[in-house]
Amino acid sequence: MAPDERNDRNSNGPMGVLPAAARLAASAWLHAAERTVGASLELGSKLARAAIGQRGPEPPSAPRPAAEEPSSPDGHSEATRAALREWGTELLAQSADVAQADELHPAYARILENLAPDEARILRLLATGGPEPAVDVRRGLPLVSELVAPGLNMIGAEAGCRYPDRVAAYLDNLNRLGLIWFSRETLRDVNRYQVLEAQPDAVAAMREAGRTSRTVRRSIHLTPFGYDFCEVCLPLHAPDGDGEPEPEGERGGETAG
Repeated sequence: MAPDERNDRNSNGPMGVLPAAARLAASAWLHAAERTVGASLELGSKLARAAIGQRGPEPPSAPRPAAEEPSSPDGHSEATRAALREWGTELLAQSADVAQADELHPAYARILENLAPDEARILRLLATGGPEPAVDVRRGLPLVSELVAPGLNMIGAEAGCRYPDRVAAYLDNLNRLGLIWFSRETLRDVNRYQVLEAQPDAVAAMREAGRTSRTVRRSIHLTPFGYDFCEVCLPLHAPDGDGEPEPEGERGGETAG
């Protein structure tokens, strides 16, 4: 039999058909396996990057993965919001527990870290002596006046501050911490304002303001929170750093009128 005839017979017979079908099946299986392995490798790579805090580049329009937690506009995840809500719920539960022992306010330690030594002296002055007078110096008519010198006071000298030129900044910080507040009300003792208005800085401001100068009387107080802070954190009745006891009660009990 000729070689060509043997080849034709083998390609058309059962033995010729079987290898061809096997080759097709093997080829299809190989392509499917390649796709599966590729997808698995890609997924594994993403999981590995996520595990070490890295994310591969994604196109801008890529959809958010289903496992990623949605974030609020300020960047906090829902898990963080849930944790904060749980914390708040615990605080409410503690406030309703009559057996819960009273504890110091958690802000006291942070406030002490934010106080200068002179600011502690100012707080002690307000806690033991009561509110302090302050005046604004203005020029012009009452309805169209101009501010020349705001918030003049004698707190630096009265409290014995080491840096009296920083008193304005000290008071701003104490107000920021919620320990003092600036009132538009005047104190009952007008003599204290007269003494204040006779101080050199007040006299200089009045002179600068000219013929239409005038003063607006105000006062500086501890807040209720500030009183409690001073009672807990400051040695109000102990001697100061110079070894001399602080005067107590000279202006105590004075309120704005």
